Amino acid sequence: MDRNVGSADQMLRTVAGAVAGVASIVILAGIDTVPAVLSPVLGIMAIIMFATAAVGTCPMYSMLGVDSCSRVSSQS
Repeated sequence: MDRNVGSADQMLRTVAGAVAGVASIVILAGIDTVPAVLSPVLGIMAIIMFATAAVGTCPMYSMLGVDSCSRVSSQS
């Protein structure tokens, strides 16, 4: 698979993954009164965000034809 996640997108995915992971732990610890079923959902979302940021490829982007990498065009 070709790289389709740009550096700004990687940073956003890392931050979103961290927020989702912390929220998952907060819910799991019982600190918040949100339904407990959200904890594993947020945990899986965090793992997916971290993985796609680390690899630089998002399968959903590939299916939709999206590419957030900045392409430098060579001028002749």
